[in-house]
Amino acid sequence: MKYSTIVATTILAMGFIPETLMITSAQDDTIAAVKQQFVGNYELVSFQSFDSNGAVTDNPYVARIMYDRQGNMAANGMPLDLPDRPAEANGRRQREGFAYFGSFDVNVDEGYVVHRVVGSPMAPQWVGQELVRHYEINSDTLKLSLKNDAGRVTGTLTWRRLD
Repeated sequence: MKYSTIVATTILAMGFIPETLMITSAQDDTIAAVKQQFVGNYELVSFQSFDSNGAVTDNPYVARIMYDRQGNMAANGMPLDLPDRPAEANGRRQREGFAYFGSFDVNVDEGYVVHRVVGSPMAPQWVGQELVRHYEINSDTLKLSLKNDAGRVTGTLTWRRLD
Protein backbone atom coordinates (compact mmCIF):
# COMPACT_ATOMS: atom_id res chain seq x y z
CA MET A 1 0.00 0.00 0.00
CA LYS A 2 1.30 3.47 -0.90
CA TYR A 3 2.23 5.85 1.90
CA SER A 4 -0.28 8.49 0.62
CA THR A 5 -3.09 5.92 0.68
CA ILE A 6 -2.20 4.91 4.25
CA VAL A 7 -2.13 8.56 5.38
CA ALA A 8 -5.46 9.35 3.69
CA THR A 9 -7.09 6.24 5.18
CA THR A 10 -5.75 7.06 8.64
CA ILE A 11 -6.90 10.69 8.47
CA LEU A 12 -10.40 9.69 7.40
CA ALA A 13 -10.59 6.89 9.97
CA MET A 14 -9.66 9.34 12.74
CA GLY A 15 -12.48 11.64 11.73
CA PHE A 16 -10.41 14.43 10.24
CA ILE A 17 -11.94 16.06 7.18
CA PRO A 18 -9.50 17.92 4.97
CA GLU A 19 -10.32 21.62 4.59
CA THR A 20 -10.71 21.28 0.81
CA LEU A 21 -13.44 18.69 1.31
CA MET A 22 -15.24 20.98 3.77
CA ILE A 23 -15.09 23.89 1.30
CA THR A 24 -16.37 21.71 -1.54
CA SER A 25 -19.19 20.44 0.67
CA ALA A 26 -20.14 24.01 1.67
CA GLN A 27 -20.08 25.10 -1.99
CA ASP A 28 -22.27 22.13 -2.95
CA ASP A 29 -24.74 23.09 -0.20
CA THR A 30 -24.82 26.70 -1.44
CA ILE A 31 -25.39 25.63 -5.04
CA ALA A 32 -28.16 23.24 -3.97
CA ALA A 33 -29.82 26.01 -1.92
CA VAL A 34 -29.73 28.46 -4.85
CA LYS A 35 -31.02 25.82 -7.29
CA GLN A 36 -33.89 25.21 -4.88
CA GLN A 37 -34.78 28.92 -5.06
CA PHE A 38 -35.27 28.54 -8.84
CA VAL A 39 -37.68 25.59 -8.53
CA GLY A 40 -41.17 26.60 -9.59
CA ASN A 41 -43.33 27.96 -12.39
CA TYR A 42 -43.12 31.59 -13.48
CA GLU A 43 -44.98 33.95 -15.79
CA LEU A 44 -43.27 36.75 -17.70
CA VAL A 45 -43.80 40.24 -16.27
CA SER A 46 -41.53 42.16 -18.65
CA PHE A 47 -39.09 41.54 -21.48
CA GLN A 48 -36.80 44.43 -22.37
CA SER A 49 -34.06 44.69 -24.99
CA PHE A 50 -31.22 47.21 -24.93
CA ASP A 51 -29.49 48.33 -28.12
CA SER A 52 -25.83 49.33 -28.33
CA ASN A 53 -26.75 52.97 -27.50
CA GLY A 54 -28.67 51.94 -24.38
CA ALA A 55 -32.13 52.55 -25.83
CA VAL A 56 -34.76 50.32 -24.23
CA THR A 57 -37.36 48.38 -26.19
CA ASP A 58 -40.28 46.78 -24.37
CA ASN A 59 -41.18 43.47 -26.00
CA PRO A 60 -44.85 42.65 -25.32
CA TYR A 61 -44.61 38.87 -24.79
CA VAL A 62 -46.58 36.23 -22.96
CA ALA A 63 -44.32 33.51 -21.59
CA ARG A 64 -43.73 30.83 -18.99
CA ILE A 65 -40.58 29.29 -17.53
CA MET A 66 -40.27 26.39 -15.13
CA TYR A 67 -37.52 24.75 -13.13
CA ASP A 68 -37.95 21.43 -11.29
CA ARG A 69 -36.15 19.67 -8.43
CA GLN A 70 -34.49 17.19 -10.80
CA GLY A 71 -32.60 19.98 -12.59
CA ASN A 72 -34.88 20.29 -15.62
CA MET A 73 -36.18 23.52 -17.14
CA ALA A 74 -38.42 24.67 -19.98
CA ALA A 75 -39.21 28.12 -21.38
CA ASN A 76 -41.86 29.18 -23.91
CA GLY A 77 -42.86 32.63 -25.08
CA MET A 78 -44.44 34.52 -27.96
CA PRO A 79 -45.38 38.08 -28.89
CA LEU A 80 -48.79 39.01 -27.45
CA ASP A 81 -50.14 40.02 -30.85
CA LEU A 82 -49.06 36.85 -32.68
CA PRO A 83 -52.55 35.25 -32.75
CA ASP A 84 -53.99 38.43 -34.34
CA ARG A 85 -51.45 38.61 -37.17
CA PRO A 86 -52.50 37.49 -40.63
CA ALA A 87 -51.32 34.03 -41.65
CA GLU A 88 -48.14 33.87 -43.67
CA ALA A 89 -48.23 33.09 -47.38
CA ASN A 90 -48.87 29.47 -48.39
CA GLY A 91 -50.34 28.65 -44.98
CA ARG A 92 -46.92 28.37 -43.32
CA ARG A 93 -46.69 28.89 -39.58
CA GLN A 94 -45.33 32.08 -38.17
CA ARG A 95 -42.20 31.44 -36.16
CA GLU A 96 -41.61 34.08 -33.56
CA GLY A 97 -40.83 33.75 -29.92
CA PHE A 98 -38.86 31.13 -28.08
CA ALA A 99 -39.39 27.56 -26.95
CA TYR A 100 -36.78 25.28 -25.47
CA PHE A 101 -36.20 22.72 -22.74
CA GLY A 102 -33.31 20.97 -21.09
CA SER A 103 -31.45 20.99 -17.81
CA PHE A 104 -30.12 23.81 -15.68
CA ASP A 105 -27.31 24.50 -13.26
CA VAL A 106 -26.15 27.58 -11.40
CA ASN A 107 -22.81 29.27 -10.93
CA VAL A 108 -23.29 31.00 -7.59
CA ASP A 109 -19.90 32.76 -7.60
CA GLU A 110 -20.50 34.38 -11.00
CA GLY A 111 -24.27 34.84 -10.52
CA TYR A 112 -25.55 33.01 -13.57
CA VAL A 113 -27.77 30.08 -14.47
CA VAL A 114 -26.94 27.82 -17.42
CA HIS A 115 -29.78 26.39 -19.52
CA ARG A 116 -28.42 23.32 -21.33
CA VAL A 117 -30.72 22.99 -24.34
CA VAL A 118 -31.93 19.49 -25.22
CA GLY A 119 -34.73 20.54 -27.57
CA SER A 120 -35.86 23.74 -29.29
CA PRO A 121 -38.37 23.65 -32.16
CA MET A 122 -38.13 27.42 -32.69
CA ALA A 123 -34.32 27.58 -32.68
CA PRO A 124 -32.89 24.15 -33.51
CA GLN A 125 -29.38 25.65 -33.57
CA TRP A 126 -29.68 25.98 -29.75
CA VAL A 127 -29.80 22.18 -29.28
CA GLY A 128 -26.64 21.16 -27.45
CA GLN A 129 -25.87 24.77 -26.51
CA GLU A 130 -25.53 26.33 -23.07
CA LEU A 131 -27.57 29.52 -22.72
CA VAL A 132 -26.13 31.67 -19.93
CA ARG A 133 -28.50 33.98 -18.04
CA HIS A 134 -27.36 36.19 -15.18
CA TYR A 135 -29.89 36.04 -12.38
CA GLU A 136 -31.37 37.97 -9.47
CA ILE A 137 -33.89 36.28 -7.18
CA ASN A 138 -36.08 38.30 -4.80
CA SER A 139 -38.91 36.46 -3.01
CA ASP A 140 -41.35 35.76 -5.88
CA THR A 141 -39.41 37.51 -8.66
CA LEU A 142 -36.73 36.07 -10.93
CA LYS A 143 -34.80 38.41 -13.22
CA LEU A 144 -32.72 36.88 -16.01
CA SER A 145 -30.30 39.08 -17.96
CA LEU A 146 -28.72 38.29 -21.30
CA LYS A 147 -25.22 39.64 -21.96
CA ASN A 148 -23.20 39.81 -25.14
CA ASP A 149 -19.58 38.65 -25.46
CA ALA A 150 -18.37 42.05 -24.22
CA GLY A 151 -20.43 41.65 -21.02
CA ARG A 152 -23.03 44.31 -21.92
CA VAL A 153 -26.63 43.52 -20.94
CA THR A 154 -28.68 43.16 -24.11
CA GLY A 155 -31.95 42.07 -22.54
CA THR A 156 -33.76 41.31 -19.31
CA LEU A 157 -36.69 39.03 -18.63
CA THR A 158 -38.48 39.52 -15.33
CA TRP A 159 -40.58 36.61 -14.10
CA ARG A 160 -43.13 36.29 -11.29
CA ARG A 161 -43.48 33.00 -9.43
CA LEU A 162 -46.88 31.33 -9.89
CA ASP A 163 -46.53 28.61 -7.25
